[in-house]
Amino acid sequence: MDPTQFQTVLYALSGGVLTITLNRPARRNALNPLAYAEIEAAFRAADADDRVRAVVVTGADPAFCSGEDVKEMMTGGPRAPSDPGTKRRATPAAMAALDCTKPVIAAVNGAAVGWGMELALYADIRIASERAQFAELFVKRGLVCDVGGLLRLPALVGPAKAAELLFTGDVIDAAEAARIGLVSEIVAHGALLEHATALAARIAANPPLAVRALKEGLRKTAYGDPREIGGWAIETIYRLFDTEDHREGVRSFLEKRPAVFTGR
Repeated sequence: MDPTQFQTVLYALSGGVLTITLNRPARRNALNPLAYAEIEAAFRAADADDRVRAVVVTGADPAFCSGEDVKEMMTGGPRAPSDPGTKRRATPAAMAALDCTKPVIAAVNGAAVGWGMELALYADIRIASERAQFAELFVKRGLVCDVGGLLRLPALVGPAKAAELLFTGDVIDAAEAARIGLVSEIVAHGALLEHATALAARIAANPPLAVRALKEGLRKTAYGDPREIGGWAIETIYRLFDTEDHREGVRSFLEKRPAVFTGR
């Protein structure tokens, strides 16, 4: 997939720093199948391009990423049935971000919820504007999170705080995210992208082979196997798609009412 032909993502390389911008602002950068595919392609292209020394991922205001486009994806045609004999793989877009050997900085400019929070977790460094919000909302839809919430979140904030965020689906603001170690710092909204790009440029000025080795070393020491955990997450998500609680979570969201879950 040619980055110059992207429809939902902006791909801009300058001075060794690649900026990937989710660009569906009217939908708060919610994700449809094309957006997932273009995010995957953007990270694969970044990894393969020797001119790219560091990556900044952000969203077109007002949001970073509001997760899946529920109206488009949840109310469309039926999902492909799960084949008991086929082992599902981790989300391709997630693995593209996690596999990227270049340092990745998430410049979180607004809501990063659902898979938007996942995307922020795949970055090596997260910087937030004062407007940023974070939430692993999957439980509210009767689902489990993707690999970021299971693999990265506990390593960043500790298992107990990760459990609280995953089990409740609570929304936290930038100040709380900084307090628990989810983000490195908070900057003024208007200065966010410039600040993140300047940090990326400082990283890009260093020897790329050493930076790549450092990233690999951190991955080995801080996290588990993303393919194993991501595969389990996707298998579980597809099983939960068939539950009444998931359908109620979607209906209640679309109807803007409290959900009533029954455990079925």
